[in-house]
Amino acid sequence: MFSNVKYNSNDTIYAPATPAQKSGLIVVRVSGAKVAEVIKSFQLSPLKPRCATLTKVYHPQTLQLIDNAIAIFYQAPNSFTGEDVLELHLHGSRAILKSALDGLSTIEGLRIAEPGEFSMRSFLNGKMDLTQVEGLADLIEAETEAQAAQALKQMSGSLKEVYDGWRQKLLKIISMVEAHIDFPDDDIPEDIMDGIKLDINNLAHNIKEHLEDGKRGEKLKSGLYITILGPTNAGKSSIMNRIVKRDVAITSQVEGTTRDVIEVNLDINGYPVTIADTAGIRETASSIENEGIKRSIARAESADLKIVVLDATKNFSDHSTDILSFIDDRAIVVLNKIDLINTDELPNNVTSSILVSTKENKGIDTLLKDITNFAKNFFAKLGDSPLITRERYRENLLKCSNALSAVDLNDDAVLAAEDLRSAANYLGRITGAIDVESILGEIFTSFCIGK
Repeated sequence: MFSNVKYNSNDTIYAPATPAQKSGLIVVRVSGAKVAEVIKSFQLSPLKPRCATLTKVYHPQTLQLIDNAIAIFYQAPNSFTGEDVLELHLHGSRAILKSALDGLSTIEGLRIAEPGEFSMRSFLNGKMDLTQVEGLADLIEAETEAQAAQALKQMSGSLKEVYDGWRQKLLKIISMVEAHIDFPDDDIPEDIMDGIKLDINNLAHNIKEHLEDGKRGEKLKSGLYITILGPTNAGKSSIMNRIVKRDVAITSQVEGTTRDVIEVNLDINGYPVTIADTAGIRETASSIENEGIKRSIARAESADLKIVVLDATKNFSDHSTDILSFIDDRAIVVLNKIDLINTDELPNNVTSSILVSTKENKGIDTLLKDITNFAKNFFAKLGDSPLITRERYRENLLKCSNALSAVDLNDDAVLAAEDLRSAANYLGRITGAIDVESILGEIFTSFCIGK
């Protein structure tokens, strides 16, 4: 499961729960049956459960003072792992951390925790289901407010509540169908049979609606993908640099300077975004530039949002059909170089565009506002409904949906019960309600040591 280490409730594990680097504070966490022995060996002051206590910490063997620290004891089962847990809040020097970990290593029966082992114990002891564990992982990795908000919602059990509710309905339906199998001479009353069929249809409809989410949950984790595209020398790279507020793309007056896709991850007003600067679209004999143009078009076709940059000094109708074809409801049109023209003379069909001068830094705030509004509207479509955040959820939900579609209560009841059991099992695989040994290692080893 974890580097050949199997979970054993008799093991007591320890690890830093904060980064092992010089800081004002560092936390060392211990979990397991020998926490009481650790408290005694380090000569800590008497600890009341869930109360912070200022105490001296002594090395178990050398008896030297390690630190004056805050110690918190969590008594099982009222802890993160469901076991006895001790947290030592030490001053964050490398020397103190080294002494504390060395002291723990001298106590028989203790070992350093594997990555994610504290969270694994929490799952195995029924403190969290797998969706909540993965919500915790997402919270640790969150870089924007929107990502953190989604992770906290999942940690609170929003997905668990939905999937467990669906699974419980299926188990109830299965019990009624299996009762008919056990007692075939007793027909299920027609009104009950109609109710079962209605419940299955409603459940299938709810799962279908849940799946038709535009993959917003996954996109909130990875970020909206935005492509900047347009003709050569329109100022795409300059706009990219203005948006990210640093020079990430080379700019020059030479056409075709950008040959490949340049990507930057950003937090735009709380929303995660990946912005890609692409090669200018034009006809060229250069095989290298043509490859860059192909990549530009491919990225634009798959983008959530396109920023189509046009040169304001040229007539709108002069731009190629290939470029203009990307202007739709998922595009923002930007007219760059307005410092070189009289904006009062712009034709009516481009007045809805954002007027920008990268040279004078004009219009960039308006562009950022439009990007923010697009992101806000994109993620607001599902309101407070729980979002699918992982591909494994989606795969199991699709399999569950297919199994429900195969249920035929008018035919063989045994086959119908088997399809219903399969559907329930796929939901159970998401939350960890049934055996999911094959995915535990993948989930928990993605955590840092100490979590």
